[in-house]
Amino acid sequence: MTDKQKALQLWQKLLETLQKEDLLNTRGVAEAFQAVPRHLFLPHMPLEEVYANKAIGLKHDLDGLLVSSSSQPSMMAIMLEQMALESGANVLEIGTASGYNAAIMKHIVGDSGSVTTIEIDKDLAEQANKNLQSAKVRDVHVVHGDGAQGYAPRAAYDVIIATVGVWDIPQTWINQLKFKGALVVPVVVDGVQLSACFEPQTDGTLLSADNRPCAFVYLRGNYAGPNFRRQVGSTSLYIHTDEVDKIDTASLHALLSDDYEFSQFDKALSSADYWQGYQLYLMVNEPSDAIFMVYAVIDGQKAYGIEGRGIALFTPGSAAFAGYGDKGAVHCFAGSDAFLMMQTCLDDWVADGEPEASDLRLRLIPKTLGQPKIDYGKLYTRRDNYLHAWIEN
Repeated sequence: MTDKQKALQLWQKLLETLQKEDLLNTRGVAEAFQAVPRHLFLPHMPLEEVYANKAIGLKHDLDGLLVSSSSQPSMMAIMLEQMALESGANVLEIGTASGYNAAIMKHIVGDSGSVTTIEIDKDLAEQANKNLQSAKVRDVHVVHGDGAQGYAPRAAYDVIIATVGVWDIPQTWINQLKFKGALVVPVVVDGVQLSACFEPQTDGTLLSADNRPCAFVYLRGNYAGPNFRRQVGSTSLYIHTDEVDKIDTASLHALLSDDYEFSQFDKALSSADYWQGYQLYLMVNEPSDAIFMVYAVIDGQKAYGIEGRGIALFTPGSAAFAGYGDKGAVHCFAGSDAFLMMQTCLDDWVADGEPEASDLRLRLIPKTLGQPKIDYGKLYTRRDNYLHAWIEN
């Protein structure tokens, strides 16, 4: 079998995977994935990796942290569905990476449409240009620069998409978006990333009623958010939360260093239950005297008896860690207060009909409008905006 035949075979398997996951519902999206070969945007990568349904790392920083990747095809399809691109649309992408997503979008918008894509790393921008030429994709404008500035010369845009996790939405993006446009952005909320589809409202706010759990590298440059990631002690455990500055990691280390007990939620939870439902409910209904966190232990290692990834609740005197794959088993440290809070919230989630990500709403309120008063959900203070998150009942 030649490399060309092998690529076609693996490409077809990827398309079948996306179809089985019901991710190619829009004709334009399906045709674009069928027309644009991924391997031309990932030269020198093994074809088995190229056509696996996974993100592929492209660049790491000096500390070994991944800073750029070619997005997972299934996540690309989800965001493209959110964008609802049409022929002739004018699109701005923040985060070019390999150029593959830009090529997919260009196929959808056609010759009458326009795609501009911004990449902060010069070497990646140059490689993306080469990849686009190799794939014979014309009229994609690759810009080397800080994506937070947008690209005014080709505004206003029907859709702006970011393929990086964003802590706050730059005003420049809002200014360069058409009023009836869409802003599809992976927003970081308490360590959880949600691909939000914001639409401008007549009152000056932006509302997203379509929020999908996701995972992307973070926005870099002048508009990068604060460091909400902390290592606990010298272990392989890392926590992520908007309230990370309220946590004394030395005290948390001391608390976790004591023996733990296993407790069990009265309802077994799958990874999907956590990812798509319960963690979002707990996040926006966080008890006033506790802090919601997402945690991760480096693959293949343990810390304080914990491994993998999951969510946690931290109170002044206790902590509870629930792993995504542990089916409701919880590591409890220094008492049961945090666990009981998590169980109470779980009971409320069940009583409310187990709402999912599709019931989550996000509203972005520019600070120029003043701080809103809220009666439900949680309000997050960002650099230029307030972010209100709640579950729609």
